[in-house]
Amino acid sequence: MKKTYFIIITVALWAMSCKKSELNIANPNQPTTQQFWQTANDAQLGVNAIYSTYHRAGLSRWMHFLTIIRADEGFSTSPAPWIRNYYDLFNYENYNDGLITSLWYDCYTGINRCNQVLDNVPAINMDNTQKQQLLGEAKFMRGLFYYTLALHYGNVPVILHVPKPSEYYPSTTPQDGVYAQAAQDFTDATTALPATYDASNKGRATKGAAYAMLGKVYMQQRKWQQAKDALQWLAEGPGASNYNLVANYRDNFIETTENNSESVFEFQNAANPIDAFDNDAGDGDPNHTPDKLNYGTSIPPFFAPRPIGFTDGQAFRWVVWEFLKESQTNGQRDPRVAATFLYDSTDVRGPNFTLVYGQTWTSRAYSNDLNDPIAVATNRTVYWRKFLDDATMNGEVFHSGNNYRYLRYADVLLLYAEALNALGQTTQAYTFVDKVRVRAGLKTLTAAMPGLSQQAFLTQLKHERITELSGEGHRWEDLIRWGDLSASLSSKDPAFVNFKTGKNEVLPIPQFDLDNNPNLKQNPGY
Repeated sequence: MKKTYFIIITVALWAMSCKKSELNIANPNQPTTQQFWQTANDAQLGVNAIYSTYHRAGLSRWMHFLTIIRADEGFSTSPAPWIRNYYDLFNYENYNDGLITSLWYDCYTGINRCNQVLDNVPAINMDNTQKQQLLGEAKFMRGLFYYTLALHYGNVPVILHVPKPSEYYPSTTPQDGVYAQAAQDFTDATTALPATYDASNKGRATKGAAYAMLGKVYMQQRKWQQAKDALQWLAEGPGASNYNLVANYRDNFIETTENNSESVFEFQNAANPIDAFDNDAGDGDPNHTPDKLNYGTSIPPFFAPRPIGFTDGQAFRWVVWEFLKESQTNGQRDPRVAATFLYDSTDVRGPNFTLVYGQTWTSRAYSNDLNDPIAVATNRTVYWRKFLDDATMNGEVFHSGNNYRYLRYADVLLLYAEALNALGQTTQAYTFVDKVRVRAGLKTLTAAMPGLSQQAFLTQLKHERITELSGEGHRWEDLIRWGDLSASLSSKDPAFVNFKTGKNEVLPIPQFDLDNNPNLKQNPGY
């Protein structure tokens, strides 16, 4: 009897649950895909969501370790051994560790948002000019995500539409194919994006940004003619009048001078006065609330010197010495030194005059930092400055509003010069290097080193790029493009003794994805 009674109740409850499941009431707080993609405003919000991907930790924080600390210009003395292992020592113990996977997942989150726009916006009844612009922005951003994946993971799946729940991701695409997709997206974006925006839309992808990224893709593939053709639009073509090197180099790294004439594309970071220790509040936290969004970057406290920050990433002294090889035409030191580093002589008069967040270098005793074994051995502690907020505050927060200038016009000019030189047009390349040097107060290369051979000019370009762009996240891609990544870099960065050619040029594919998608293949050597 008890058994029968139990079955009756169970069946009754099951029947009730079935009836409830048949209810189809839309939740106004969670619109479905079918409900959302209806208006021009929906299309705009969808594109805005793509840009917000850059506030996730993998892109706004850890990517800078991969591009700066993993390269030979930086190192880590972090008390967290996993940061040193993954970002400095090429020791990847766990292929599912968030320090390896976060950039991968953030890029694919962004790609999914791009694909939603590209799949749904074409059917919306709206102004066609606005529609094409929004689709161009989505293409640009998808190209940027694929460029990042190709650069750091090599062979990855290329997904061009929102997959259905029953679909596996496609099989692994070789790195060249991933770059090719990025190039196609950037090419499409060049025809759809405007050259400039009004003040209320600053920060959106422009035609110049699309041409610049197209040039970068071709540079990494050593397709010099295509790279030249793309970069020419900005360097000496129709877009050249839209850009100019700012007079004060440091204006490129200060929050109060964002989106200036040198900016080709920058990640827009808007500080929000929330809990300073809750970096993941907002886009990186699925449980966030609208009043607790974080649209800033958390890289400053990770690079800032103790006790302001954690000092998980630092600069090698050899990079400073590279700047000191030349002086300005007036005999003074290259001003880019003080903009790039905090060290004992950021102020040329020395440690008693060098201020670090309002206090002198001497009073903080950084040269004896026991957490920095290289400094202990050489008495030469150096910190990166470009991402810091010391110009506007005497501390750091996890939601810095200082924009990351991902593409500067100086970078474009030097890449254009490199492409010209690779094509045997070395004489023409001098002009574009000269522009960068003159802004720094140096003698033009035309006057200082006339008549360089093609190889000698490339060697000089390597110097120009480290002095102009060090600590900005371009060194890793430069080393790859030049074919300079090898264990021989251990003479500058001891961690490169662990570097294995044919393996460590890229990161391992996350094991989670390999387990879930039988179409994927792990990168060689892992």
